[in-house]
Amino acid sequence: MKILVAMSGGIDSSVVVHMLKEQGHEVLGVRFTLWTDPLAPPLAQILPSKCCNAQTIARANQVAKDVDIPLQILDLEDEFKRDVVDPFLKGYKEGHTPNPCIGCNRSVKFGRLLELSDKLGCDKLATGHYARTTEEVQADGTTRHLLLEAVDSSKDQSYYLYGLSQDQLSKVMFPLGELQKSEVFALATKYGVPYEETSYKESQDLCFFPEKEPEAFLKRYITDSKPGDIKLEDETVVGEHKGIPFYTIGQRKGLGIGGLKIPLHVVRKEPESNTIYVAPDGADLKKELRAIDLRWVSWIPEENEEITFEARIHSLGTRRKGTLKHDGKSLLFRFNEGLRGIASGQSIVLYNGVEIVGGGVITEEMR
Repeated sequence: MKILVAMSGGIDSSVVVHMLKEQGHEVLGVRFTLWTDPLAPPLAQILPSKCCNAQTIARANQVAKDVDIPLQILDLEDEFKRDVVDPFLKGYKEGHTPNPCIGCNRSVKFGRLLELSDKLGCDKLATGHYARTTEEVQADGTTRHLLLEAVDSSKDQSYYLYGLSQDQLSKVMFPLGELQKSEVFALATKYGVPYEETSYKESQDLCFFPEKEPEAFLKRYITDSKPGDIKLEDETVVGEHKGIPFYTIGQRKGLGIGGLKIPLHVVRKEPESNTIYVAPDGADLKKELRAIDLRWVSWIPEENEEITFEARIHSLGTRRKGTLKHDGKSLLFRFNEGLRGIASGQSIVLYNGVEIVGGGVITEEMR
């Protein structure tokens, strides 16, 4: 097969290139450039834990040279800024906690990379994601493409991929989905992929700003946020916040609330009144949420029927059981137990065993 490999320059995509080349495929490489924060402190921009730094660029170039494949550069800066960064900032301004990786994978990375793959006449697009796909032939002879969790649950990235369409899934492959991360490192050593075992750090957190947490980035771009009250649900004022965008649902530390013996967690953000609401430990747990912008991977659950699924509200969070009911436009999910940190703007992803059924974006309606 003729396969285009997305080469970030990390260990994972580098191993994918070697694996596919060893299997006898015709391999082409593509490295993309994304928008990174120009206002970030200069020293912070070279952190090894972020992608698209000098180290990963050098590794991608070296791997392409070692296996003798062409490596194209795809400039996605404008699309990434428009479709990922700007909605991220807008979401925080409105009091949400957006998850930019899901939209990025669907529209920017897989969208543009599959366009290039088709243009180059490739049969498949391969990435270093930890996920799996499989096919099922239906009674009418049609084929549906399923998205599955990776074998290595600690590295599984299928949560971020629930938005991929059937057409996209039919054209992608995830060669690392059946492997443990330890096996990938062993393959990197076997293939001579350049990395320092003692100092190598994988890219983590969000890629477009250098800090681990988003607060510093948000402060650089959201400059009109004002302090306001932190209240209990009974409207008792217990403190003052620094600006609604700089707090997350479920947060306990860094609230600046003194004199109270019981821990408080952020449970609600109200931009209209510039108020953050907190509740004592236990009282902040929610069992029910609504979600919109529904996307189903390979089949759609029956509408207006209660169906049992497991669900995640974070990428590597524990799958929790509950019941789904949807009307085609929005869904209601009731967990069997209360959860902390259910935030509007994040995604709920539904699982049937290891199969990812679909998901949606959590709205402010939760209790």
